[in-house]
Amino acid sequence: GLSQYSSDPRTEWDLSAYSTRDQVLGAVRNLRYKGGNTFTGLALTHVLEQNLKPEAGARLEAEKLVILLTDGKSQDNANLAAQTLKNLGIEIFAIGVKNADEAELKQVASEPLELTVYNVLDFPLLSSLVGRLTRVLCTRIKEKSNKENAGSTVKDIPENTGPQLSPTDLKISAVTSKSMHLTWSPPLRPPKKYRIVYNPSKGGIPKEVVLDGEVSSLQLSNLTSHTEYLVSVFPVYDTAVGDGLRGVTSTLPLSSPRSLRVSELSHNSMRLSWKAAQGATQYLVLCSAAPNGAED
Repeated sequence: GLSQYSSDPRTEWDLSAYSTRDQVLGAVRNLRYKGGNTFTGLALTHVLEQNLKPEAGARLEAEKLVILLTDGKSQDNANLAAQTLKNLGIEIFAIGVKNADEAELKQVASEPLELTVYNVLDFPLLSSLVGRLTRVLCTRIKEKSNKENAGSTVKDIPENTGPQLSPTDLKISAVTSKSMHLTWSPPLRPPKKYRIVYNPSKGGIPKEVVLDGEVSSLQLSNLTSHTEYLVSVFPVYDTAVGDGLRGVTSTLPLSSPRSLRVSELSHNSMRLSWKAAQGATQYLVLCSAAPNGAED
């Protein structure tokens, strides 16, 4: 599967889109470069939420590998998103070109870094990595598969998602100008953890909170007033991420002072009074001379 990203990640094709080598190579040849910014954290979150899902072709029993190719430093928190993937057992290989930040590549990539981090000076030099990277990837898959088989663990997560793996009935309540309360009904099979992702609908860097799987409510605070927020709740299992719940709610506008009155006028002073704004801890009063012709 392949996704391109800038400030808005885009899936080019899913894991289930092609079944032969020639089909994949044909898709690569027809790929068109997507210019723009470098929001690597957003891209990694997109891959987790959109591309590594059963409906996108991800097999629960298969090893999960993500290869990040970037030519610049991320403009958001790539390390946080990468850590979420690594906590789920997804292995990340980081390949930098030209202006990539090598320190960031090492933060994002899985251990051991000598096998998972690569950096070249220009795009044509990527061809020099193909042989080695292919061997490393195949070896890592075999190693991980052998470890799991040796442990004789049985993966009992069903192939399909739905109510067994996904929460339901997201409710958003107690909404104020800077907070809201989330509750949801757990899936039939309790997850290991929940990932709650929220961000303003008109743009903004997503923030996330990770909760223990036994918890099914969360208070979001320090929000921006009078802003529409997108909220998603994802159940996280040892080898899968269930379908997410999504909701949209706007925070309330800040309370305003009312009934402004002017009194005790003199040649160089005046007294102002107003009805208090609920929740205000201070007031900022601005005063300036009205321009010529404006109302006093």
